Amino acid sequence: QVQLVESGGGLVQPGGSLRLSCAASGSIFSIYTMGWYRQAPGKQRELVAYITSELRTIYADSVKGRFTISRDNAKNTVYLQMSSLKPEDTAVYYCNRGPVARIDYWGQGTQVTVSS
Repeated sequence: QVQLVESGGGLVQPGGSLRLSCAASGSIFSIYTMGWYRQAPGKQRELVAYITSELRTIYADSVKGRFTISRDNAKNTVYLQMSSLKPEDTAVYYCNRGPVARIDYWGQGTQVTVSS
């Protein structure tokens, strides 16, 4: 059973930066493709970015050039560095397997609010 715990969210002004972390339990984390997802109020959850075990990265067009996904397999952790944040980035951010999430892996997520 894999458990994922997201952290690092908060309130930030437009143009600011945040770094999200996702700590995973389980000894085979390194072989998984991992993704970051987000869900804004009234909208469906969407895939933001994912990273393969070979460190290949894929981004949604809406965040390309502003967000960077990375991973540290020694720490069983995946990160999302977010820069040049916009109000439309406001959402609850989750990590999960990527690019297709596992329904039984969803955690509580971490709230990101971009507002002046």
